[in-house]
Amino acid sequence: MTTKKIIEEVLSLPIEERAFIADSLLRSLNMPNTVIDARWTEVAKKRLQELRSGKVKPVPGDEVFDRVLKRLAK
Repeated sequence: MTTKKIIEEVLSLPIEERAFIADSLLRSLNMPNTVIDARWTEVAKKRLQELRSGKVKPVPGDEVFDRVLKRLAK
């Protein structure tokens, strides 16, 4: 089977299966680092708690990207 055929087959799958395949391929390129993963998990849990408690307010993604683009344009 050619690479092109494999890609065509994968693209015909449901999104959940495509996401699983993409994640698996990326993990094969960048082997997980359990120390770094654990630290990111701690950060994510802390941020989630801050959101749930109301300590911080979420910012819509579009607004975040607008801010980043404005900073990069300077």
